[in-house]
Amino acid sequence: MAKKQKFPYLLGSKWTSGHKIDGWRHFQVINRKNQGKWVYAEMIASCDSNVRFWINAKLLQDRSNWQPGWQSLQEMAQTENEDVC
Repeated sequence: MAKKQKFPYLLGSKWTSGHKIDGWRHFQVINRKNQGKWVYAEMIASCDSNVRFWINAKLLQDRSNWQPGWQSLQEMAQTENEDVC
């Protein structure tokens, strides 16, 4: 039986960082790699293709640092307020 792939929808997904990274918040996954039990995603800033980095895909599940999709600052603030109530 084939082993189930971790993070099957990672490639091409869009993310919003809770804090600026090299001046940007919106990123897209352009590559992935498996290293042992770990899965890594190569992120690229949506507005600056020179800003790239690799991140452990598991970290993208931390909603205090990463939100799926491209969120506006207003949407991010609204999400934080809903989490507090």
